[in-house]
Amino acid sequence: MKKFNVVILGATGAVGIEFRKILLERKFPIDNIRFLGLSTVGKEFDFGGRKVKVEPVADGCFKGFDIGLFSAGGDISKKVARRAAEEGCVVVDNSSAWRMDPGVPLVVPEVNPDDVDWHKGIIANPNCSTIQMVVALKPIHDAARIKRIVVSTYQAVSGTGLKAIEECMIQMKDIVNERPISQRKVYPHQIAFNALPQIDVFLDNGYTKEEMKMVNETKKIMGDDSIRITATTVRVPVLYGHSESVNIETEKKITPDEVRELLKKAPGVTVIDNPAKGEYPMAINAAGKDDTFVGRIRADESIPNGINMWVVSDNIRKGAALNAVQIAELMIQKGLIK
Repeated sequence: MKKFNVVILGATGAVGIEFRKILLERKFPIDNIRFLGLSTVGKEFDFGGRKVKVEPVADGCFKGFDIGLFSAGGDISKKVARRAAEEGCVVVDNSSAWRMDPGVPLVVPEVNPDDVDWHKGIIANPNCSTIQMVVALKPIHDAARIKRIVVSTYQAVSGTGLKAIEECMIQMKDIVNERPISQRKVYPHQIAFNALPQIDVFLDNGYTKEEMKMVNETKKIMGDDSIRITATTVRVPVLYGHSESVNIETEKKITPDEVRELLKKAPGVTVIDNPAKGEYPMAINAAGKDDTFVGRIRADESIPNGINMWVVSDNIRKGAALNAVQIAELMIQKGLIK
């Protein structure tokens, strides 16, 4: 089997750590591996029995590498992704920097795999909350055409990074031990035992940037600008796993049973839907898993063609690192990386 040279930018962050785990778990065909970073330059990490030292981003650091997995933030990606592509390295970028660029594919392999065909050196990984939603909705859209989506998210603190996980844990310990909150640096308000109806900054239209990402990215991935979408995104004190309440209106009538059958056959989806026995997707069960879990599938009785569902997925795996690695695997499968 042909092997490939892979570089990870942001190799020691929350997503970068998961990149490393998933590449090994899936036995990705790697010849050479390079870790690039900022604050951890010089530190050495084990990768499948070999020691790899974190190097700085420098001229020529992408030469000779086939695939770049990027998760170092939008500012860094904007500065170096084009350079990496020019040096012959195809970039799969996890930041928001390139997602809405019309010249860059925005890809979820289970939804729009053929969009990788027209990449020009950079492929964007969608927002974590968007990925799990479109994985669940694409089979329904194909069968009954979705006209409108109303989504409310309950997003884990790991979506903000390792420092957010630490802050949440510190605050919880403070409260349980009846101490004043000793740390509040990541979020504008206490996150422990709370829910913050703000993810990212507010825009002029009253929505947050995260909410508009879901609106715009969903249309691009699904290839349908006519879908009407509204989102409310909320940060909750869960460590791993985003949960979403998704309401859809379809053009063609579709029953909950038909939706269940479609999703049972859908790639990357596991249906857990037996409310009578208390069986439905939960963040604690999705954490560490690759699939998107769907349950609470039921008719919206307020409109003729409406469906409600509950969608849960590990935001660091399928919502970030796994999807990026799957994109790289897809490119290899299609012969797009020689």
